[in-house]
Amino acid sequence: MANDTLTGAARTDAEISGLDALEIAGREKEVSRGARLWASTWPKLAALAIAVGLWQLVVWSGWKPPYSLPGPVTVAEELVRQAGGRQLWDGLATTLQRAALGYLFSVAVGLLVGLAVARFTVLRAAIGSMITALQTMPSIAWFPLAILLFELSEKAIFFVVVLGAAPSIANGVISGVDYVPPLLVRAGRNLGARGLNLYRYVIAPAALPAIVAGLKQGWAFSWRSLMAGELLVVGISQTSLGAQLTYSRELSDAPWLLATMIVILVVGLVVDAAFGAADRAIRRRWGVLDQAGQ
Repeated sequence: MANDTLTGAARTDAEISGLDALEIAGREKEVSRGARLWASTWPKLAALAIAVGLWQLVVWSGWKPPYSLPGPVTVAEELVRQAGGRQLWDGLATTLQRAALGYLFSVAVGLLVGLAVARFTVLRAAIGSMITALQTMPSIAWFPLAILLFELSEKAIFFVVVLGAAPSIANGVISGVDYVPPLLVRAGRNLGARGLNLYRYVIAPAALPAIVAGLKQGWAFSWRSLMAGELLVVGISQTSLGAQLTYSRELSDAPWLLATMIVILVVGLVVDAAFGAADRAIRRRWGVLDQAGQ
């Protein structure tokens, strides 16, 4: 009996030692921050190089004349020239200001509506499906009504941006709250969490991944709605990226047009990287992301 006990203890010690060895081996495999950065950067650089190469091949093929489809070098030179002046930066500042105001207001509306619909069954039955219908409605379809209500003004653009983003954010909140495990809610109530405290300390943290996904999708909808609005509402005195797209098209200035499109794409990539960092931080906090590999 004693021998069996000693044998079991030895086996347990061996298993623990094996787990420790695996953990130590995992730590030894940790790479530096620079190596992780390079591992996440080189695929993007390779994709960019392939895209630029294909672009240049299409230009060389003669499919379109150079004044309609200029090459990457010509567009890069135009982008550098635009970056040296004030017009690009003034337009970028105007567009980002509109995007920030519209998106922040959409976040406030989406969070409030989403929490209310998730909390009250009557509201879910009344407007739950309407929120999804609003999300699927193309933002460009709102502009005739926006122009009728607010004419060619900042309010028309703001109106369409909010209607484009808020439903997506609300749906993200509703989905996140719906997928919170009931056992977690009951545990929170047993620990004394009630009312707003239940949402603050239990439901909101558990629903955070879905909420962040809704915020990311809401940004995509708001950015797309803003670009459509700036292309249509060009009569405003302030310049913007959308207005510069329209001016370059009217002037048949393809390098300027493509350079502006690249700026719009870069803004989208930067915001997507910010949301990606937030998502990785949440997954790391939840323990579903390997810290050594990210």
